[in-house]
Amino acid sequence: MAELTVVEAVNQALALEMARDERVLVFGEDVGRSGGVFRATDGLFAKHGANRVIDTPLSEGVIAGAAIGLALAGWVPVAEIQFLGFAHNGFNQVVDQLARVRYRSAGRFSAQVTIRAPYGGGVRAPELHSDGFEAHFAHAPGLKVVAPATPYDTKGLLLASIRDPDPVLFLEPLRGYRQVKGEVPDGDYEVEIGKARVAREGADVTLVAWSGAVQLALQAAEDAEAQGISVEVIDLRTLVPLDSAALAASVTKTGRAVVLQEAALTAGFGAEVVATIQEEAFFSLQAPIRRVASPDVPYPVQMLEEQYLPNAERVLEAILATTRE
Repeated sequence: MAELTVVEAVNQALALEMARDERVLVFGEDVGRSGGVFRATDGLFAKHGANRVIDTPLSEGVIAGAAIGLALAGWVPVAEIQFLGFAHNGFNQVVDQLARVRYRSAGRFSAQVTIRAPYGGGVRAPELHSDGFEAHFAHAPGLKVVAPATPYDTKGLLLASIRDPDPVLFLEPLRGYRQVKGEVPDGDYEVEIGKARVAREGADVTLVAWSGAVQLALQAAEDAEAQGISVEVIDLRTLVPLDSAALAASVTKTGRAVVLQEAALTAGFGAEVVATIQEEAFFSLQAPIRRVASPDVPYPVQMLEEQYLPNAERVLEAILATTRE
């Protein structure tokens, strides 16, 4: 075991899989000689060379399109979109092409592609860098969406994603890149895609979060405990496929639920979580499900980020409100 940050866990997973499987290619903007803007690919170029660690043009459409062709030719591409906020420049390639390869070929072909993309707030990045657009891609049938919160899950889920025969959008929490640390095994292991984890046991309220919002959820759960409320925190880990059984089990136990997302409120992935809980655990609910999210305005300039994003106080207010109903 070693204590790693999230970005170090990404690097370790990439290094391990490139050494294990010679078909794996890593490419994207600045991933080669410079080791990536966040150092996620540091050392890979020196070890594997320019034929397997490739710097691309500043074109997300080219990156996604190249990944499709390489996968169909037998390679295992791991493409980096430098920030999820720029992924819409390659939206057609990802959603209309990559996600439909198996369907369009009637199962004859699959596209073993992993697209890595850091996202989320908390680092005061410039405009278009921190937007939480995960719901846009979760709405694309054929595309799996993975959003780990911890270094352990980051490494295990990235290895599982690269090895998955179908395309995976792998979302990495910007605020967790260096702020979140945890023990990570040195060797090879996988975390199953589609399985949530109970990040904290509780009895009174279920608090659901994913990616960078999980740390905020844990803080709010601690604050609630100080007021005598036991909060169970569910870390989804995977948005698509969604672990509806884990959601149902937790809410059946607690009878109440709060869903936390960094993205803007309307039509965010939290709404899908709410609908799933309502369908799977309706008769266990003792109060309406509450959501905590960012407001329905464009992501603001850096100096306003703290006012825009959910905070522990807002989450605690939602927890207290649902226990009073």
